[in-house]
Amino acid sequence: MTKRLFIVTGEPSGDIHASYVIKELKKLINEIEISGVGGLEMKELGVNLLYDHSDMAVVGLDSFKKIPHHIKMGSNIINYLNNDFKPDLVLLIDYGGFNLRLAKELKKFNHKVFYYISPQVWASRKGRLKKIKAYTDKMMLILPFEEPIHRGAGVNAEFVGHPLVSQLPERCPKETFCKENNLDPGKPLVGLFPGSRKMEISFLLETFINTALIMQQKCPEIQFCLAQSINISDNYINNILQNINPNNKLNLTILKNSNYKVLSASDFVILASGTVTLEATIYNTPMIISYKSYKIAYYLYLMLRYINKLGLPNIISGKDIVPEFLQKGAVPELMADTSLKLLHKSSERTTMINDLTNVRNLLTNNIASARVAEIIYNEIKIKRY
Repeated sequence: MTKRLFIVTGEPSGDIHASYVIKELKKLINEIEISGVGGLEMKELGVNLLYDHSDMAVVGLDSFKKIPHHIKMGSNIINYLNNDFKPDLVLLIDYGGFNLRLAKELKKFNHKVFYYISPQVWASRKGRLKKIKAYTDKMMLILPFEEPIHRGAGVNAEFVGHPLVSQLPERCPKETFCKENNLDPGKPLVGLFPGSRKMEISFLLETFINTALIMQQKCPEIQFCLAQSINISDNYINNILQNINPNNKLNLTILKNSNYKVLSASDFVILASGTVTLEATIYNTPMIISYKSYKIAYYLYLMLRYINKLGLPNIISGKDIVPEFLQKGAVPELMADTSLKLLHKSSERTTMINDLTNVRNLLTNNIASARVAEIIYNEIKIKRY
């Protein structure tokens, strides 16, 4: 008998995570019909898309305009599941703002709800744990410290491993990278990652460039690479750079859609907080982390956060292994001094590399998508091939 799975993602990253789970699931299950909300990755695997997630992924003030649309979408999903598709299980992936509200509605009709990649209750909004417990049947977590937090709140939760461990591209050797980009492999290489959203970049890029200028003054041979997110236009980056680096004083190469190469080939990186810090950890690249935002947003974060650290390597390790420069503390002079110390072969650099290796080991070698597929398989009880 064919079983049915409905998957809900809200943005491209969720679409990618879903695709890996689907590929693993198809290794285990002979007959399964999959429908959902997703993107090109899911569609190419034969998933019938009720909605494309491009209708969902919004930020800032636009999110308020989308509320009526999201409400209607949620209602249509429920009607479709109740009256037409009738799934054996619903898999929600990340995108907590929408998916937790949807989970609440799903449980009213006794749908089996599994959730992969939990909302970051450890960063803020700890109250979401009550909703997670009430509206989900199984939470599959990607960070090791999340499991005790969820289990402590009575959530049926399991750490399945981090998807980056198996999905991150192989390291790009520095020599290869430098040859491709007309750089000198014999000189220090520093990567700058000011974020993938305009708001992040507006707060951090000037700080990062000023930090790099101070580093260059003290060590002229340093080469800098700015990793430009694919969704950020050249004009946006260039307009900012013209104001803060008008005479091209900085030895800067701008590369678009080459984040993993820059991250793995660099001797050192300066990062906006986020998933990129975990990617650097897996590549074992020494780093510092920075975060700046509107004052009110930062103070709200301080009030709501559950863990007294921001960088994922520090949270996972439970200690301060990567320096964090936050808000008023994001001072270029301090960031430059710390970066230079960690760039060169110092005891601090060696210690950080060892600590990052330990964090990478805590993430395990589990293939997260395979474990998620196995959990789903065991729940819907389909015979193997």
